[in-house]
Amino acid sequence: MTEKQVERINTKIKRIRGALAAEKRRFGAYDDSRGLRYMPAALFIQIGDYRGAMTYMRWFQKNFEDDMGFPDFLFEWTLILFKNKKLKDAERKAFETFCSNTYFFDKFFGKPIVPVAKYESSNVDKPEFTQYLTYSSKNPDLSDFSNWLNHTVNEEKFKAASTKFVDVQKRLLVEDDLETRGYLDKFLRQLRDNY
Repeated sequence: MTEKQVERINTKIKRIRGALAAEKRRFGAYDDSRGLRYMPAALFIQIGDYRGAMTYMRWFQKNFEDDMGFPDFLFEWTLILFKNKKLKDAERKAFETFCSNTYFFDKFFGKPIVPVAKYESSNVDKPEFTQYLTYSSKNPDLSDFSNWLNHTVNEEKFKAASTKFVDVQKRLLVEDDLETRGYLDKFLRQLRDNY
């Protein structure tokens, strides 16, 4: 990437942050229905500025603490944490990414995506949403991350938690009792939050 291209991307990041700041000044809060807040992560990754990306993610966490994020954004967050050597946080964010879309890692590793009959709590937890993942394990710039992620998702802790997550989603697909559904939903939240 040329200096000019990096400069253009940095300008784009500044414009996005400026638009978000203007929104806060104008409304007293963020009303980012356009989803601008998700864009800088990918832009920082594009230029390899993982330190700047980490600063942005801290700002995001502080200002949008209840925002679950989309699977592709969570994936980028995982990558950013890894590149900043925050491996425990990256592992937790990887599991959060998996919970957001159980098919993303298969897409990243170029594996066939096999739909599973399970309860999908949102439109983003579907095989077709993986089209938004633009990263691949074949990218040489991501080889260290690919190796780490492959190791992480194959560790017993991750495999056990991900299996439980999918099993409960399968049960939710057929469970009609509201009390049981509430218990299962709570279990899924705790599993994700306490990983």
